[in-house]
Amino acid sequence: MKNIREHTAPLGEPEAPDCAVPATGADVLAEGHPATRDRVARSILDHGPSSAADLAARLGLTAAAVRRHLDGLAAAGLVVSREQRVHGSRGRGRPAKVFALTDSGRSAFYQAYDQLAAEALRWISEAAGGGRAGEEAIAAFARARLAKQGERYQDEVGRAGAEQRAEALARALSADGYAATVRRVPPASAAPAAPAGAQLCQHHCPVAHIAEQFPQLCEAETEVFSQLLGTHVQRLATIAHGDGVCTTYVPASGAAPSSSRTPGAAPTAGTSPNENGSSARRNLA
Repeated sequence: MKNIREHTAPLGEPEAPDCAVPATGADVLAEGHPATRDRVARSILDHGPSSAADLAARLGLTAAAVRRHLDGLAAAGLVVSREQRVHGSRGRGRPAKVFALTDSGRSAFYQAYDQLAAEALRWISEAAGGGRAGEEAIAAFARARLAKQGERYQDEVGRAGAEQRAEALARALSADGYAATVRRVPPASAAPAAPAGAQLCQHHCPVAHIAEQFPQLCEAETEVFSQLLGTHVQRLATIAHGDGVCTTYVPASGAAPSSSRTPGAAPTAGTSPNENGSSARRNLA
């Protein structure tokens, strides 16, 4: 991807005409604009809606510099500002303002990175001979990639108790920019003492556009979740499949694996209960 290039016009001097903010988001990411602006946009993509103060701390910049880049991104239609959502009681004063990528902002990144990733995966498939062999080669790549990611999560998830592993995994995923949360759901059985399961929700997926073409990425991620959590898990929805959030059902500790679905949920294309159940027995290595 062509990064945004740094514009170094001295302070107080008028900018050259070709350095004006382009009319489209794609132009901002592809033509002569600051590399720092690219970093600001990328940080929002990876970490979700962020305040200027959060971005400044994350990138080692001053708040004033971040706001200048945010103004440029907003003028190009790449980001939009909104009040930060507050859960629970709100203190005095106005809520902090956060900046989120627009659809155009996301597309500008995806178009650049996704083309390279898609071409690489197609080459892997063709090099393996195409057809079924090609699909297996992509699946092997996806498993190896996600296994490396899973290795980084093992310590944090392993330190958590059985009933808190989903939350630990959500924290690890959020640190990598997946904006993950956990929602506890009531047990399927009518027994009041039965433990509740959980829905692990990923509100952002950096490879969603590629996973639309190569569902092996989603399948490998589901396998790693099973391995990390030590239980059968079931993928209910994915952003790549057109859903708003990637959602994985995690049964309560000690619950028997079952192909039954959470009421109202449908599995993502390319996954199945049997597939995920067998994958839970594989090792990350």
